[in-house]
Amino acid sequence: MIEFSLQKTRHGANGQLHLDVAATLAAGSFTVLSGASGAGKTTLLRLLAGLEAPDGGWLRVNGADWLRGGHSLPVQQRRIGMVFQDYALFPHLSVADNIAFGAARGERALVQELLELCGLAALARQYPAQLSGGQKQRVALARALAMRPTLLLLDEPLSALDHGLRRELQRMLRDMHQRFALTTVMVSHDLGEIFAVADQVLQLEHGRISAQGTPAQVFLQTPRDSSRIALHGEVLACQPADVMWRVTVLVAGELVEVLLSAQDAATLSAGQRIRLSAGALQPG
Repeated sequence: MIEFSLQKTRHGANGQLHLDVAATLAAGSFTVLSGASGAGKTTLLRLLAGLEAPDGGWLRVNGADWLRGGHSLPVQQRRIGMVFQDYALFPHLSVADNIAFGAARGERALVQELLELCGLAALARQYPAQLSGGQKQRVALARALAMRPTLLLLDEPLSALDHGLRRELQRMLRDMHQRFALTTVMVSHDLGEIFAVADQVLQLEHGRISAQGTPAQVFLQTPRDSSRIALHGEVLACQPADVMWRVTVLVAGELVEVLLSAQDAATLSAGQRIRLSAGALQPG
């Protein structure tokens, strides 16, 4: 179980961010951090990893204090696996040696297992410069898993890949998460990706958790808000989009796309008149 209450003030391109977040993540859960750019997602990930020091707060992992008062467990003792968008591979090491770098001595059997599980066995003697983007990301994931981490942290690891490859690696991420009984926290902006991998979503807004729950609870439930607007339109098409359905609606001469669950999309058909409800607009 991961329990934390963390505070951090940062100055960035979007101005000053006051991060103040608290949550409990169940052991074995797959949590996605979602929210607009600058909301604090990557900052929170770095605080969990120990790559940045918070201004205040605490962090407890499986009953052990990783951060409490003036004590902070060193990064190298936290048993954390991290995967970044830019892979961060060692260019002078082969695929097998990159993976072995994350493993303890005598773990050659684990390295071989990860080569096979990640579809890299035939590339074991290749070097990063010889690999595609998808292959590099597989190596980065395998190296993180070779550490046998307590916590796996992923910072938008698939955002630079094309759609088909993203879907393939999303399935692999989920499979590895379950196979190695990981507790995983991932930053993602992609709604289809969130529904494909996440058990839980923490939605951040201006450094605070604005919503928490399953992907369906966070993104599909109707807000209980009395200040709402309603738009009437005509359904033009319903198309599958990853694990969701994309419904195209003609509203006042403009095309509007709405993501729905398969169950909700099944009630709609082309030509049908519908009403779209949403929270009242606020000045930007």
